Amino acid sequence: MEHAKVNGVELARRLHVGYFDLQGDVAQAVAALKQEDGEDLHLIGSSQLVQTLVEHDLVDEFRVMIDPVVVGGGKRLFRDDGVRRPLGLVDSQVTTTGVIIATYAPAEG
Repeated sequence: MEHAKVNGVELARRLHVGYFDLQGDVAQAVAALKQEDGEDLHLIGSSQLVQTLVEHDLVDEFRVMIDPVVVGGGKRLFRDDGVRRPLGLVDSQVTTTGVIIATYAPAEG
């Protein structure tokens, strides 16, 4: 796996080995990575980085894991900026423990 560490978060590109750091403008660096040949980029964690990538239309799909636990708080995945960003359900799975894995992609409208 190839990883990019961004503010303590890793973007992983499957089937490659090595690490690299994104320097300068993160959105610009991720946009450049998306233009390269290779497997998908994955981001695990960092709501701040997700928000930056969403603002720059750099997210092709979201894989959201919904655990059957209520914690009463947590970090927002999306900023409260009033912008409507419709999503369409691409896939969903339910695990044996009741976790729902939902895949969404940006939708028109």
